[in-house]
Amino acid sequence: MTTSKRLAERKVEKFEKNITRRGSTKKGSKYPVGTIILGLFVFVVVGSYIFQMIRTAKNGGIV
Repeated sequence: MTTSKRLAERKVEKFEKNITRRGSTKKGSKYPVGTIILGLFVFVVVGSYIFQMIRTAKNGGIV
């Protein structure tokens, strides 16, 4: 085997090993946002829905 062919095979082997390891890093938590931010978002969405239902009920179904 020539030197360049051995070198090329080593590079391919190293590259393939990196491909199998890619994406297997450990992360701190499962969720990308904190629980406080998520809770605040849910509070705003649910609260606005409730206020919209109250407003709709007051107006007799006319928005």
